[in-house]
Amino acid sequence: MSAGDPAVPGASGDIVLSIDAMSGERGLGEVVRGLGKSLAENGRLRYILHGDADALRSAIRASSPLAARTEIRHAASVVPMDEKPSRALRSGQGSSMWNALETVKSGESRVTISCGNTGALMALAMLVLRKAPGVNRPAIAVLWPSLNRSGYNVLLDAGADIRADAEDLLRYAQMGASYARNAFGLRRPRVGLLNVGVEEHKGRPELHEATALIGAAAPVGDFEYIGYVEGSDMASDRVDVIVTDGFTGNIALKTGEGTAGMIRGLLREAFAYSSLSRIGALFAYTSLQRLSKRIDPRRANGGVFLGLNGTVIKSHGSADATGISAAIKLGATLAENGFAERLAARIAPTPAAGQAHGMAPT
Repeated sequence: MSAGDPAVPGASGDIVLSIDAMSGERGLGEVVRGLGKSLAENGRLRYILHGDADALRSAIRASSPLAARTEIRHAASVVPMDEKPSRALRSGQGSSMWNALETVKSGESRVTISCGNTGALMALAMLVLRKAPGVNRPAIAVLWPSLNRSGYNVLLDAGADIRADAEDLLRYAQMGASYARNAFGLRRPRVGLLNVGVEEHKGRPELHEATALIGAAAPVGDFEYIGYVEGSDMASDRVDVIVTDGFTGNIALKTGEGTAGMIRGLLREAFAYSSLSRIGALFAYTSLQRLSKRIDPRRANGGVFLGLNGTVIKSHGSADATGISAAIKLGATLAENGFAERLAARIAPTPAAGQAHGMAPT
């Protein structure tokens, strides 16, 4: 590892991830299976696992490869899934979620991953890690299935804050471009601002102001601003990063997840309708499997908190082993690319920020 990177004694080259193991809805077993699945695919992973130490030791077989790559740290409490963020701020210290965040702050790990309460995780992350200089409102970036070569577009904000003024939307564009560049290797990501139409006169005043700011920042930030995009563009191959406020983004996200689930259910129902339908399903099995993977939200699991002094990934609360493994893979990719440091360099205030809001590409 390079100077300044977090390290584990005797583990040069390891990718260290900190896991809040106790907050998921499906229980500890799914978390452990997800950890094992990821480790089998990437032997450089090393985990710091936070939760009830006795339960964690019971869940991980002592002689397994996972045990050899995992450090267990006891946490006295767990933040409940229905905990209000304000209460989590008062009582969350010492919980598995808090302790996982502390390892990123101290530099012991590169990324924190949690299946816990989104509001509580964001509140504690802002308290422990603090907002990065130049950021007013952090954002949650999620992967949206699309026709792009990578298979996904980036959508932000997906629900960190229901409000966003023009300056916030500019920051989202800059952070989203950096995320797409580091997650997908895109040299010049295409950024679009979600609106009710592509015409210049449509949308709220803050969108009109934001489109001017983002357009001015694009050349210095080394991303392409394509202007307004509509809901029908979200899964298209004409854009890589879709910028919107958290209210709109969260509704879009939940609508997409629900639609994908409905399509899978309707396909199962259609192919089980009759004997001929079932025979047809056998012939179409390979294509159906490919389609199922493309629209499976588990494989795009992991909302990245952008705008903090560290990388935090929020896994879906009901994620199974496949979903947790996807979040771990994303965390490992971002850690390996030095995403947190690159993003900090992108959004750090510069003397030119008050003019064109431009920042160097990262």
